[in-house]
Amino acid sequence: MMSCMTVEADTALPQPFASCPVSDLDPYSDEVLVEPWGTYAELQRLGSAVWLRKYQMFALTRYESVVRALKDAGSFSSASGVMMNDDMNRVLRGNTLCSDGADHERSRRVIAKPLTPVALKSLKAEITSKAERLVDRLVAKGTFCAITELAAFLPVDIVATAVGLPREGRERMLVWATQMFNCFGPLNHRARSAFPVLEEMTHYARTQAVRGKLTPGSWADAILDARDRGEVDQAHCPVLMIDYVGPSLDTTIHAIGNGVWLFANHPGEWEKVRESPSRVPAAINEILRMEAPIQSFSRLLTRNYQMGEVALPAGSRAIVFYGAANRDERKFPHPHTFDVTRSAADQLAFGSGPHMCVGLHLARLEMNAIFCTLATRVNRFHVRQETRMVNNVLRGFGKLIVSVD
Repeated sequence: MMSCMTVEADTALPQPFASCPVSDLDPYSDEVLVEPWGTYAELQRLGSAVWLRKYQMFALTRYESVVRALKDAGSFSSASGVMMNDDMNRVLRGNTLCSDGADHERSRRVIAKPLTPVALKSLKAEITSKAERLVDRLVAKGTFCAITELAAFLPVDIVATAVGLPREGRERMLVWATQMFNCFGPLNHRARSAFPVLEEMTHYARTQAVRGKLTPGSWADAILDARDRGEVDQAHCPVLMIDYVGPSLDTTIHAIGNGVWLFANHPGEWEKVRESPSRVPAAINEILRMEAPIQSFSRLLTRNYQMGEVALPAGSRAIVFYGAANRDERKFPHPHTFDVTRSAADQLAFGSGPHMCVGLHLARLEMNAIFCTLATRVNRFHVRQETRMVNNVLRGFGKLIVSVD
């Protein structure tokens, strides 16, 4: 049975959507979330934008389409939310992700202040030292979980301390972050089951991330300083705190875990890094291209927009698939080949345009410290056990047991 088609007149579609590629594929089924590449390729084959009948949204999977959407915030708005369901869009309205124009610039200035390359210089030595001690301990152990023991250590340690959150509740941060990203997807069973966990997270932000409980001078405390100066609204403070907790954790954790998995399965590429650790920054770009930790967000069309051969009507919602764009053969030759010598600096795992990931410099700093240290101490990785995490938005592993030579 064909699951995809191009229609000239489909009574299931509103009139403005006639004569556009239509698909019954489900990018959010368990099977596709685990192995999405065939579905992405089929959607790319169909057109510059494809109407997903199941979700009543457009899918943008080609590199050019995704870049155009991300760079044109005036046409592809984040102000109504970037999630694939209205409930979550209402919850996070007003944070940095879910704002545009002057509102976005104002909140981004506050959130980004401690995350610039200059500001992060003071953390570089600490991150490097902690990475070295961590790797030494795990290499001596021989076998360990590359997610919980390796990848999670630096993001949790650095973020929890720098953000300045009360110690009570910190142990829940990883659970909150993972389930928050489930809530970003369509309102399927994963999103619905995650909402109670999200409510716990927002309650924590409202009741614990407050003056007197935050570490003075911390990143979160600086949000309250900005509120006192009138730079951000009081009502937006809790969701701005969430900007630090969620995106700063899982994205980096899964990027590191995905990198270890790729190197374990491609020992020749790891040997290239070991021979020349100066290749680590390029290797990080290739890891992010191959296995983008965040696979998709969405945007709302503010006007009629011509995306290649497809007319997108104002008021429709488009899902931008970063993971698909990063494996588009129109942009990256042999896109499913892991090659640390590839020039992949224009991969889209961190997004592009005005909403480019605010924490990308910290993520790169942590990833660089981990992989540079591993390159001097590990000859080869061996996967002993792996369990893919099934998440609406995140791509990574729930468990990745490795041994090292």
